[in-house]
Amino acid sequence: MALLAAEPLAVEAMVPVSHRVISRSTETADTYTLLLEPTGEPIAPPAPGQFNMLYATGVGEVPISLSGGDRHGLLHTVRDVGAVSHALCALEPGDVLGVRGPFGTDWGLEAACGGDVIVVAGGIGLAPLRPVIRALYERRSEFRRAAVLIGARTPEEIPFLDEVRSWQKDTQVQVEVTVDQATRAWSGDVGVVTTLFPRVRVDPEITHAFVCGPEIMIRFAAAEVLARGVHPERVMVSLERSMQCGIARCGHCQLGPYFVCNDGPVFTWAQTAPLLARREL
Repeated sequence: MALLAAEPLAVEAMVPVSHRVISRSTETADTYTLLLEPTGEPIAPPAPGQFNMLYATGVGEVPISLSGGDRHGLLHTVRDVGAVSHALCALEPGDVLGVRGPFGTDWGLEAACGGDVIVVAGGIGLAPLRPVIRALYERRSEFRRAAVLIGARTPEEIPFLDEVRSWQKDTQVQVEVTVDQATRAWSGDVGVVTTLFPRVRVDPEITHAFVCGPEIMIRFAAAEVLARGVHPERVMVSLERSMQCGIARCGHCQLGPYFVCNDGPVFTWAQTAPLLARREL
């Protein structure tokens, strides 16, 4: 198969822009949200669903999705799972790091205007969907029914817990939360996130779904949406792969014919279903 010639690469895409940590919030035992402010000229405004490459000086860089903010203040929610993310999670207000981006595709929320929306989030997958959920509240008149289904392994592993509780109190959007394993203090639902679907009214002709979380959860959540008649082109999923360059040059994130950093991370289920059905990809 012949490869297409690579397009000339903008220097800016490879040069980290200095940002300062304004605040660090603890979400769970190993997850933190950093509010970042550029020390000079900001990067281009990111769209919900896109990601930036965050560079911890002397350690390396990792791709992290936007969990909120704008070009003047970026919110990134980072889970401490490796050397680079550990260094990022250890940053304190006033510390400086590098930011490249924004990269990748966005959620395409505008296509859902005038219709119904279902958001399905599992664990830290709530972070990339947080801007979508906030938009549903801020622009409520632009959508019909809106439902948010959130799942986590335990109550302690629900990120943005105070904000989730505030969403539940605001009846403009249906918000359902469940955990796999309950604690004594938990009085909510227990079970995987797909057990919440029977509570959601679905008009398949006008519904868009947005899904992010562990890959196994994405598969089952997409199946629930499709079973209700929603077309695969209107089921948007965000995938994780080993993204290292952010510009589709290194090949680490290749998934079949796609480079997740460039063609994704947000794909339609029509694109991803044949690929995720194959174990070796």
